Order: sequence, then structure tokens, then C-alpha cells
Amino acid sequence: MKNKILKTIAIVTTGAVLMAGCGSGSDTAANTAAETAAEAEEAAQETTAASEKTAASENTDAAETVTEAVQETEISVTDEEVTLTILAAASLTDVCDELKTRFEDEYPNVTVSISYGGSGALQTQIEEGAPADVFMSAAQKQMTALDEEGLMDSDSIINQLENKVVLIVPKDSDTGIASFEDLATDAVTMVGLGEPGSVPVGQYSEEIFDSLGILDEVTAKANYGSDVRTVLSWVETSAVDCGVVYATDAYTSEDVEIIGEAPEGSCQQVIYPVGVVAASEYPDAAAAWIAFIQSDESMELFASYGFSDAR
Repeated sequence: MKNKILKTIAIVTTGAVLMAGCGSGSDTAANTAAETAAEAEEAAQETTAASEKTAASENTDAAETVTEAVQETEISVTDEEVTLTILAAASLTDVCDELKTRFEDEYPNVTVSISYGGSGALQTQIEEGAPADVFMSAAQKQMTALDEEGLMDSDSIINQLENKVVLIVPKDSDTGIASFEDLATDAVTMVGLGEPGSVPVGQYSEEIFDSLGILDEVTAKANYGSDVRTVLSWVETSAVDCGVVYATDAYTSEDVEIIGEAPEGSCQQVIYPVGVVAASEYPDAAAAWIAFIQSDESMELFASYGFSDAR
């Protein structure tokens, strides 16, 4: 439209010049041509302004439509009675139990059901088609594998939390264990570790001992647990001389003592990703949960349990 108006101005202006030439210098013809050109340009400016106003109005309408769509999505989360199934790493048990209560208070029509376990075992459940809406893993390995298999909503995955790997002993231990290196000595007869094939803390443990050059000596004394909480319970009851768990698990117990964190650089970062399962029956509610646990209040709760922000 604007190009057409400009062409009209050009034609009118050219006509005006020709008229002026034909009048052999007539002032009246020249003035008329100038006035005509000015009027045409003014009309063009008014038309352009009107077009811009219409476009702005259309953009506003579009924005309002998007807002209404978001509001409708939020309403669908709270209006429908749903049971949201979450598969979460065992090390998230205490904090997620609290988050569940808070979430259900905010979304009274959503019941949250959380199943805890080793991340590898939870991965297998999802692969085998077990009902699940959200997966909260203690390592990126399991989340990445599920995503590559097309079993996760890729856009929803967030690396949310970071943890630390620590060596612990029973509160009344008299073994004299003072470092990870001591696990290769005669001071230790049995050590509790997570199963490296399915429990992330077990995988991190093997990385640590391998980097220290004592993997064979330690695995010869290892008793493997199906999740990190099992290892914690063994140390609490002195069923083993020591164990390797996450710092956040050790903080929950008054019956263990932390000897120290894994030597810097001895294992990869302990990152906890979260995401919506592709087969989720309630993706809106699942997205609401993920948004909820990223709020400032929720992140403060995670921090109180020893987790740090990895986002």
C-alpha cells in the first residue's frame, strides 16, 4: 500500500512539473502543482499512520490471545482432578516430601504420588512403560539416555540441582578412617557403595577410587546397595565400616559422621536434571510441578537440605 501511495505522489509531482513547463513559467501553474504534491504527500503520511495503528492493534490483540491461552492452561491444571506421578532419585526423598505438601496446598485438585529409588531403576521403569509424568534424576546419564530414546519431552529438561559426594562413618566409629584413600588400608573390612550399574552415587564412587588408583582394593571390600538411602542405613547401623553417599543424605542423619568430600576433580559434577516424561498423561500438571520447584521458595528449601543451584 505504501509503495502504491509513493508512486501516486511521483506521478502527481511529475504532472505538476510538466504543467509548469507548458505554462512557460506561469506562477499560478507552479503554485498549483506544488500544492497538489503537498496534499498528496500529506495523504500518504496519514494513510501510513493509519496502517501502523492497525498493525499495532493487531499485535495487541495477538498478545491478548496468547495471554488468554496461558490462563486457560493454568485453569486446566487446577480444575481437573489428577494424580501426578513423579519418579525421583532416593536422595530427594526428604525435600520432595515437603515440596509435595506445598504443591498440593497450591493446587488442591492435584494429588502428587512420588516413587523414590535409584535413578537407573527409575529409568528402567520409564523404558518399560510404567506410568510417570515427571522424572527427577540424580545424574545426567539416565536423563540423557531416556531423552535419546524419545521418552522425555526434550524442551522440558532442566539441570536444576548440584550435590556433593562424601565419605561417612558411623557416629561412634573407632576405625580411624580419615580420607577416601584409607579405604584401601586394613582399617576397612567392608564399605557400603551404591550399585554402579544403576545408582549414580555408585558410578561417582568408582570414578573417585579409579582416580585415586585404589578401585580394585575398594571393590574387593564393597557391599552394594540398590539406592543411596540403603547405603546410608548400613552406615547408621554400623553394618559397614564406612560408606559413600551424597552430602544431602548425610545431613539428614544424626547417626553418621562426614569424613570429607570427594577430592576435587576426582569425579564429574553431581547434577540433578528434571523433566516431563513424553508419555505423561497430565503434561500441564507436570509442567506446573517443574515450575513450582524452581520458585525462589522451593530453591531455598533445596538449599536447606544441602543442594545448590545448577541452573
